[in-house]
Amino acid sequence: MRVRHAVRLAAPLLLCMLGLSHAQQQPPVGVPVPPLGAGPWVFDTAEQHKVRVSVVTKGLSHPWALAFLPDGDMLVTERPGRLRIVRRGVLDPQAISGVPQVRTDGNGGLMDVALHPRFADNRFVYLTYTKPVGNGMGAPALARGRLEAGALADVRDLLVTDAFEGNSGLNGRVVFGRDGKVYMSTGGNVGNVAQDPTSLRGKILRLNDDGSVPPDNPFVDHAGHRPEIYTLGHRNMLGLIVHPETGVLWNHENGPNGGDEINIILRGRNYGWPVVSFGRNYPGARISEHPTREGMESPLVVWLPAIAVAGMAVYTGDQFPAWSGNVFVGSLREGGIPGTGHLQRIVFNARTEELRRESMLTELRQRIREVREGPDGFLYLLTDEDDGALLRLEPAP
Repeated sequence: MRVRHAVRLAAPLLLCMLGLSHAQQQPPVGVPVPPLGAGPWVFDTAEQHKVRVSVVTKGLSHPWALAFLPDGDMLVTERPGRLRIVRRGVLDPQAISGVPQVRTDGNGGLMDVALHPRFADNRFVYLTYTKPVGNGMGAPALARGRLEAGALADVRDLLVTDAFEGNSGLNGRVVFGRDGKVYMSTGGNVGNVAQDPTSLRGKILRLNDDGSVPPDNPFVDHAGHRPEIYTLGHRNMLGLIVHPETGVLWNHENGPNGGDEINIILRGRNYGWPVVSFGRNYPGARISEHPTREGMESPLVVWLPAIAVAGMAVYTGDQFPAWSGNVFVGSLREGGIPGTGHLQRIVFNARTEELRRESMLTELRQRIREVREGPDGFLYLLTDEDDGALLRLEPAP
């Protein structure tokens, strides 16, 4: 009997060991990604045929965002904490000094960059970044500095949000609205913080250009609410734009296992996370039994499976007439599989109802972090890689 008892005790251990051995033998998930190469490449697309993709510059370390200066040069942020400038297509080897120290754990670091609407007069540059606040904690923050001769001067924090341990929800975007106000997004993938009106995480915030609170914000007179809040119930927002035709704020959010979404942002609304979602938790269970609920805004666009959306632009130029009004978003990976990054194009009708989508540049297998329309009417992309690149899309000759 002692032998039988020993066998019964040993069986689960043996099965566990066999399971571990089987797991160790499983090949890693993902598709091999070849080096990007020098380019250019010509691709055919569904409605704008023969598009040329060329490398403007390489040598960027996990670039995150870009902004066009009035003379056509570009500011590019690198997540490890550097602000770079690309002059006439050439990357300046010297980073711009004066950038705040960043915490780079997880998905944190130096992120978005935006210019003040009166940049030509005041030279103000706005940065979102993860601020190290001690004890291994980080807080999404908004800083402002004045760009002068290759340096940021008079840099100061305009807003520092709640600090958390861990490596999730540390991202943020910044954009100026048509009203001249600053709109800043903060990650909310931390428990139920996105629904907490006393927290600035998982929100879109509305500020004056000096970081103060506008008196007409939706929750200024609401007890128990932070007055900076413009909307709540957001997860991780890697895209925030002002629609160039309507002037309305749009965002997109990364879902967990599925449930990426685009939203039209309306004053004071609740966008549902983590109460409702079209996605699933990473182990597979649904976030919510039903993806919508009364009193919470439903998304304009949903991705199932998730494509890890990043960057967003609405095309209004004259270089690609077949793409007029189309929305472009970057994809870091599709369906949770590394090596599947690409660019997606979404077509809407006159009532902003989705008609079709197209996956583009899948052959390059690059993590597309940023999408911007340039003043020349071309599209510019950043690849989120160790040796990241700035790419340009233009009509093929």
